[in-house]
Amino acid sequence: ELGWTESIPYLDRPPSPLEFYREWVSPNKPCIIQNAISHWPALKKWTSAYLREVVGPKVVSVAVTPNGYADAVFQDRFVMPEERQMPFMDFLDIVEKKVTSPNVFYVQKQCSNLTKEFPELVCDVQPDIPWMSEALGKKPDAVNFWLGESAAVTSLHKDHYENLYCVISGEKHFLLHPPSDRPFIPYELYQPATYQVSEDGSFEIVDEKSADKVPWIPLDPLNPNLEQYPEYAKAKPLQCTVKAGEMLYLPSLWFHHVQQSHGCIAVNYWYDMEYDLKYSYYQLLDCLTKTVKVL
Repeated sequence: ELGWTESIPYLDRPPSPLEFYREWVSPNKPCIIQNAISHWPALKKWTSAYLREVVGPKVVSVAVTPNGYADAVFQDRFVMPEERQMPFMDFLDIVEKKVTSPNVFYVQKQCSNLTKEFPELVCDVQPDIPWMSEALGKKPDAVNFWLGESAAVTSLHKDHYENLYCVISGEKHFLLHPPSDRPFIPYELYQPATYQVSEDGSFEIVDEKSADKVPWIPLDPLNPNLEQYPEYAKAKPLQCTVKAGEMLYLPSLWFHHVQQSHGCIAVNYWYDMEYDLKYSYYQLLDCLTKTVKVL
């Protein structure tokens, strides 16, 4: 029962703060909420033409990789993307295939990039989700804007946040694991590195030599190497698609792998998790898993 459900349930309306905390946050269970953002102007306004007009030539941060995997294990390194500063309209040209590039581009900086880099768009959504803020007694730590190509993939990982993920256009495809699957999910320590563009336009991987090693999941849940990671066969992944106008509640510490339709636009709200009994349980599970591995 700990965080486990056989499928992701749907709610046909946003819940009350008490209902949401009691039924979803406290038991650490995900759900997809419909009709929670239907009043947002962004659902109708955020066309490519509108984004060009409102953001246009403004220089923003764009993650660029040769393969679509940013913040992922590659060649025995934890490789982060090149963070390129470029006019937003140039990025849209690439997404709309008006300009061709062998690389993969994704606006995904996080760190509340919606409010910091795209403040012109905040009025089309909400600065927070009122019923969530009331349920948790706090405002979100960050509000993030996501827009990218279908080749951009988010590798399997977990976050210490209660996450409300809202799709404005297109679709997001989530593969989820409850925290109780931790014993079956491999972690290794990796040298952190960054993609950098060479003079000939190719990418090279440059180590961050002064940085500590990063614990990360080397496994691709879409094509798991069960010979190398046989325990993963015992895990119980859930898959769901979040469509335009829908909101996914992704509880803290749930593992997630994310794909998207081309040009998908989303906004998510990160609320800091409570470091309560659930957190202590998951820390214990993590420590036991590491101890068994050593033995």
